[in-house]
Amino acid sequence: MNIKRRGLMLVLSSPSGAGKTSIARALLAQDNNLKNSISVTTRPKRPSEIHGEDYFFINENQFKKMRKKGELLEHAEVFGNLYGTPKDFVFEQLDKGIDVIFDIDWQGTQQIAQLASNDLVTVFILPPNLQALHERLQFRGQDNEETIAKRMSEASSEISHWPEYHYVIVNSDFDKSLSQVAAILNAERASRKRQIGLAEFINQFRQGHATKSNLPSSSSKNRLVKFLRNLLHK
Repeated sequence: MNIKRRGLMLVLSSPSGAGKTSIARALLAQDNNLKNSISVTTRPKRPSEIHGEDYFFINENQFKKMRKKGELLEHAEVFGNLYGTPKDFVFEQLDKGIDVIFDIDWQGTQQIAQLASNDLVTVFILPPNLQALHERLQFRGQDNEETIAKRMSEASSEISHWPEYHYVIVNSDFDKSLSQVAAILNAERASRKRQIGLAEFINQFRQGHATKSNLPSSSSKNRLVKFLRNLLHK
């Protein structure tokens, strides 16, 4: 029997290149009850990215209109570009018991925590060291050297926010890190506060006990049978 459950928001944050996006994609590929939170951004689209799957690419005026109307669950400026999460989609999923994964920075995480902390589970992902972080940024081939240098200079500032998160993982081994995040997700799904149908489920055991306690005991049955036999022989 499936107990009714409210979905949760799983936030992955890290400095650029530490692996949060790769972990998020791998988790989405193996978990059918998890959906991706697709952000809107004013950042130019990279060659490998698809509009509507990786991001919704919009201009600055469109972004500001969404923000003014309160349509964003969180928003932030990162490296001169604006990012935000459309609100309605996320809460519709949570109401249906579907979990939503976020690949956002510490600024967006703080905003979501202020609005919906009970639905939030946060994980900060650290690189094993700064050299590994730099090598990953170069290896993925998405940024020029100037952008990589800028991302590296911001890494220490981003990492300083690790104490604000529920969980912290050092991504020195991808498969291990993926397993750790999956374990966190499964444990949080079993949290008592998220299982909103738990009281109704437990109540069936109370009803069953009450029904059983109302049945006559075996000694009462024996006395009844003896009484009926005596009555028939009179």
